[in-house]
Amino acid sequence: MSNPENKKNIVEINLPVLRQRTENALKGVGDLAFSTLKLPKAFVPLAQLLISEEDVQRETLAHELDLLFVALYQHPISEHSRSLTQALRRYKIIPNEDTTEGLMRFLVRQVIARSPVEVPDVVVDEFWTFFHELISAPELKGLVELNLDIVRSVLRTYEPLLLDLVNRVKHLRRSNQSALGDMVYKARVLRSDAIILKRQIRAIRYIKPFLQTDPRDFSAQAQIVAQMVREFGPLFIKMAQVAAANSDFLPEEIAKELKIFQQDVSPMTEEEVFQAFYDSMGKSPHDIYFGFDATRPLRSGSIGSVFVAKKPVVRDGMEVLVPVIVKVARHNLEREFQMGALALELMLISSQYWAPHSKILPFLESMSKQVKEFTKGFEQELNFQSEADVQKRFADLSRDSEYWSVPELYSVKGRIIEMEYLQNALSVSQLVKELTALDREKVQRKVADAFLYTVLQHIFVYQEFHGDLHPGNILVSPEGMLYLIDWGNTVDMKNKWALVRQYLIGALAADVDKLADSLIGMSTHPEENQAKRDGIREALRQTLEKKQVRPLEENSVRILIEEGVPGLHRRLQSIMHLMSNTYQLGIIIQSDYLHLSRSLTAMAGSYMALYDGVPRTRLATDLLSGVAMFPLRLVKDRIKVEWRELQKRLTTTPS
Repeated sequence: MSNPENKKNIVEINLPVLRQRTENALKGVGDLAFSTLKLPKAFVPLAQLLISEEDVQRETLAHELDLLFVALYQHPISEHSRSLTQALRRYKIIPNEDTTEGLMRFLVRQVIARSPVEVPDVVVDEFWTFFHELISAPELKGLVELNLDIVRSVLRTYEPLLLDLVNRVKHLRRSNQSALGDMVYKARVLRSDAIILKRQIRAIRYIKPFLQTDPRDFSAQAQIVAQMVREFGPLFIKMAQVAAANSDFLPEEIAKELKIFQQDVSPMTEEEVFQAFYDSMGKSPHDIYFGFDATRPLRSGSIGSVFVAKKPVVRDGMEVLVPVIVKVARHNLEREFQMGALALELMLISSQYWAPHSKILPFLESMSKQVKEFTKGFEQELNFQSEADVQKRFADLSRDSEYWSVPELYSVKGRIIEMEYLQNALSVSQLVKELTALDREKVQRKVADAFLYTVLQHIFVYQEFHGDLHPGNILVSPEGMLYLIDWGNTVDMKNKWALVRQYLIGALAADVDKLADSLIGMSTHPEENQAKRDGIREALRQTLEKKQVRPLEENSVRILIEEGVPGLHRRLQSIMHLMSNTYQLGIIIQSDYLHLSRSLTAMAGSYMALYDGVPRTRLATDLLSGVAMFPLRLVKDRIKVEWRELQKRLTTTPS
């Protein structure tokens, strides 16, 4: 039998209610977990605003903070806090409606008692009606929401200060990132420099096999020198071009190998060409040109490679394809030149270990300093914008000339120059090779005459001229017009004529006093060199004596006649030789004058190349007559230009 007492102890369980409450609890936990997982997303826009590189505006900051607090208000914790707050108030743990009403009644009594005028009962009753309606409404905010309100109000008050702080932090971060970026860049430069320097020092290893060759085997020596130049890179290529321009100082085999570098050197790789376009234009060359082939340059030099492509342009309302020349600069050339100078300096310094002689040390130090000074002029060619400005200036000067011209410049950006394509023009070297025996000498002398006139016009009229007019930079059209290209370096003769004239006269006349004074004036430290003038003068005298160049004194005409063309040749050689070997005298020539010598050497070499196969006597007579007739031809040329200008004005003037 069942026990009645046990029945009383059994608790009746309402399963539907229990189930509902369990479901509500589980749903609440799920909503809380889901909302909590979503909450970090609300911080994302504000975080993106704070971590971005740009400064923050106050309106933007306030907007993002408002959106964040809206998300916080909507979180289930805020909703649950309302129930918690109600329970706490119901048990009078925190102030509730009763305590609020008591406080309000105290305040009302104080207001009525202290009022200077009597407050009607109807007004008091109306106030209490409003108050009871107010506190009887559902409670809108819990403790969490109230705290959020407080925090938002505080943030709103301090928004200007926060804004300034955030932007200052951004500025510091940008500065740090910039500093870090500089550090990373410099680290990359050091790594790149190490690779360049390693390659260049390895190239110097060819000196040993060069010295081991038979002194009379110039062919073997030439191949070793050419290989060393290629491996060393742009700086040696530039020096090889300078040496080739004055090949009379070199054995024929070596001169022939070095002349290759005036025409062509190893081209840029396809990757290097495309990277130059991305760095300069932000796009591929195929997005700009038709028929651009990065693997087939028209020619390559120490500074870059030249390509032919077609570009769409609009002419007379129609789009047509026009052939253009695209010159692309090599990457990191400045570091190549600087590391090249360093490699040579290291080689010269290390040579003191195997040649520790007191007289050799000053020679090596001077040679090292001269290499650095010489490199400065090459570095001018790395600025394509400067080259474009020079080319445009000389293109404008050439428009009225019947002898020379400069390709028209189209555009320049970064490491890319775009210019006019000269379709049928040949380099001077190619021209000489392709001429037939029948008209060879006539054409050569005609081109040489135009070249001499052009050079004299640049030197004496414009007082500025091309810094590297070797045969590869002189093109000739079928009509005989000269086109001068590659304007990366020019020589400005302003304020230099006095010392240059003194030096030329001194070298031609073997006047050691004029030579000493002019070389000291051209040096980087004229005051120091002036103190050792006597030693410089004596060294110059001995050098001229060894080269069999006698001073021209009272019987100068007789001496010149006796020496003939070989003597004149020796005197012309001495002009270049003395300046290029000044480190033997402890003199470091300024970069401008050194590259003037280089430029004159290149011009002289190009002029002589045009007389390949022509008797030297013809060269001498053409040179003398060209110089003597220059003033008259200049006047005639100017009259022709003025006449053409007058005819233009007359034809364009309305009748």
